[in-house]
Amino acid sequence: MFNRSTNKKLIWAIIAGFVLTGCGGFLILQNKIPDKVHIAAGQENEINLSLGSFIEEEILEAGNQGTSNIPEGAVHIRCSLFGVIPIKDVEASVVERSYVTPSGMPVGIYMETDGVLVVGTGTIGGVDGLEYEPALNIVQSGDYIVGINGSEISGKEELIDSINQSGGQEIILNVRRNNDLINLKLLPVMTGEAEYKLGLWVRDDTQGIGTLTYIDEQGNFGALGHGVSDVDTSTILALSEGILYHTDILSVTKGERGIPGELSGIIRYQDDQIIGTINANTDTGIYGGLNTEIEAYSSMDAVEIAYKQEITTGPATILCAVDGEVKEYNIEIQKININSKEENKSMILKVTDPVLLEKTGGIVQGMSGSPILQNGRLIGAVTHVFIQDSTSGFGIFIENMLRVD
Repeated sequence: MFNRSTNKKLIWAIIAGFVLTGCGGFLILQNKIPDKVHIAAGQENEINLSLGSFIEEEILEAGNQGTSNIPEGAVHIRCSLFGVIPIKDVEASVVERSYVTPSGMPVGIYMETDGVLVVGTGTIGGVDGLEYEPALNIVQSGDYIVGINGSEISGKEELIDSINQSGGQEIILNVRRNNDLINLKLLPVMTGEAEYKLGLWVRDDTQGIGTLTYIDEQGNFGALGHGVSDVDTSTILALSEGILYHTDILSVTKGERGIPGELSGIIRYQDDQIIGTINANTDTGIYGGLNTEIEAYSSMDAVEIAYKQEITTGPATILCAVDGEVKEYNIEIQKININSKEENKSMILKVTDPVLLEKTGGIVQGMSGSPILQNGRLIGAVTHVFIQDSTSGFGIFIENMLRVD
């Protein structure tokens, strides 16, 4: 039987459980509410964060009672549970509504890395018949080799030539690791006549096919909605320079459960096929400038962008060219994460258009960057496909791509 002491402990344990659950729920609510939103000038009193019926939103402006800490002209949104328990104040920045031209055209991407990327180390056989691994526990996957013995290098061929010229003497690799510059001493291994190696797997460029998301009135573009990452290190490639090429889609491999599909095309690496330069490779996409007319890569006029709190679950469309021509296909926005910590996974979408489903099975590789439209506005871009369900995937808010300030 329980004694009085046991009953008290049980009661306190139950109370503690309720308190912890309540605190956990409160923190979850706080994390779901964004710290900052952007609103179009003239719509300061039309804000709706769509956080649920149990969370009330009160618009506060400078000069209101209890808002002396709000700068003149600024707007805050006070979120509270049932209008009683304060949860969070959201800063609302008033900005002019942006206009960009949606594209949906496929493009060929070529990028050179800033330094020679190390993707791994391995064992090599010396001329003496023994096996060596000179880079083990010294060089790391994800390092960028930017020089040897203080002399700058930019590509694999320079790296190979410099190692061969060492004659087997100790060399110093000048390496960028997590934005820090460090020096690493290694002893090359002779593997053949006048041939020396360090046991490094390296890469200095990458290429592929993606989709152009938007073009602004200055001819600047954004594409992909996510960064170009190295397949072996899963890190965003440090960009030295990049080129955007015209590409033609030749075939489509349909996506299936567990197997992502793919757009297959041809990229002709010729000067007359260059359509622009890539200046930045970031978590939210690749960016640069076009050297061709906007009309060549979009058949649409410029449209308004939508801010994240203006996006709703329900019908939307995407623009993509899976058969050589940009067309609009129906999708459904199933979930919106207005405060997502992963900027390129802010929405969950599902392809509902029977024509696109028949052609591709849903979302396939190469469609990253396909513009998403809702209510006549550009709201974002397709970024990832669900491996186990090719009809669904993630999208990014367009304001994340545009870095609205």
